[in-house]
Amino acid sequence: MIRPTRTARLVVMAAASALVLASCGSDEPSSTPQAGNDTGASSTTKAECETKNPQAAQEVTPPDFPPDKPTPAEKPTPVPPKSGDGVLHIGSLLPTTGDLASLGPPEIAGVETAVEDINAAGGVLGKPVKYLQKDSGDGTPSIAPGSVDQLLSAKSDVVLGAASSSVSLSVIDKIISAGVTQFSPAATSAELDTIEDKDMFFRTSPSDVLQGAVLSNAVVGDGHSNVAILARQDSYGEGLASEVEKGIKAGGATVAAKVLYSADASNYTAEVTQIADSNPDAVVLIAFEETTKIVPQLIAKNIGPADLQVYFTDGNINDYSKDFDKCTLYGVKATLPGAPTGDEFKKRLLKTDPKLPVFSYGPEAYDAAVLSALAAEQAGDDGGKSIASQLTDVSRGGEKCTTFEECAALIKKGTNIDYDGFSGPVEFNETGSPSVATIGIYQFGADNTYHNISYSKGAI
Repeated sequence: MIRPTRTARLVVMAAASALVLASCGSDEPSSTPQAGNDTGASSTTKAECETKNPQAAQEVTPPDFPPDKPTPAEKPTPVPPKSGDGVLHIGSLLPTTGDLASLGPPEIAGVETAVEDINAAGGVLGKPVKYLQKDSGDGTPSIAPGSVDQLLSAKSDVVLGAASSSVSLSVIDKIISAGVTQFSPAATSAELDTIEDKDMFFRTSPSDVLQGAVLSNAVVGDGHSNVAILARQDSYGEGLASEVEKGIKAGGATVAAKVLYSADASNYTAEVTQIADSNPDAVVLIAFEETTKIVPQLIAKNIGPADLQVYFTDGNINDYSKDFDKCTLYGVKATLPGAPTGDEFKKRLLKTDPKLPVFSYGPEAYDAAVLSALAAEQAGDDGGKSIASQLTDVSRGGEKCTTFEECAALIKKGTNIDYDGFSGPVEFNETGSPSVATIGIYQFGADNTYHNISYSKGAI
């Protein structure tokens, strides 16, 4: 079927706004220094950074989350005829090269950690899960199709990926036409909610309808009234830019300019000049790895972080400690889907990959693998169509459980389950996307690494 477009219906905290966010603050640093989080352990002091960057926004502590409402029990979804071979094959299509290569390691570590947990608990249908990772080459269109062919040849029942919305869209027909479920931990474009996917595409990351609402609320809430948006010209960039633009206008502010750029351009001088000429009081940069090229050009035009408040998104929130001089990004704010990642889970990911610089979308990747395994257990079949038929059922409406071992034991007893994972409550709507999600708001410190300042939760 063609999935309907959904609009964000956010948890009510103030009746005056059409898009209202429930938030909680997180001003204190983690008890244990973590990769990707600014811990203040810098030879450059906060005062020195503020002297260089007087525009750095102040942190705010919003109110607590309202309590979750339980999802009513639903009738079980029928399982299609069995098509599996008795062994669950999980393939992952995640980036090790390309524009999103920085997101690949935490996602791959998340899947590998999940497979380890699943097999330690007895596997799926009594047999160990088999796993194969291939590069999606996000930003390099020629890589993903060949990788998908290899995953399908290896009998993958579910393909976890891609990280990029554009790459996910480019391979979806090939994957689902083979009777294989596609499950992305990080593709956020709202376009994925309206595609013809035979109900076989899912994601643990929320639609950019929500991220756009959270980001625009933050921009307007920080007091900015004339905002410029600079975004990459692809499904992700154009879609998120549109959502941010809507939110800014709905909040009573003006969009000074919305400029799209080609990610493979040799420089971005013309686009940055357009942004500068619009005389904004804040800049939203929706980008990937080209951020390291764009920021110096913003600075050269006097619209960098030392001049204006700059905002990043999930595509370019990263550890830039080796890319920029100290204080370059001080005060920059950014959004990233996902609930707080606990220290214990971070330690587990670091055990899988000790070189992880950040943890972005690691929890979502872990949960995608576990949900796929639980869906196969509930279906009694590892075939892709069977997995897709049960993914929504194992995500909501049953008894709460938080590990594969716990949930699988309940399934074997005939109990309907509701898996809540490391990325937070996962309850799929009719489009295969989370119906409730959390977006974190982060801020960069002196060493060009980031730490959380608040979370916003909403229903989609």
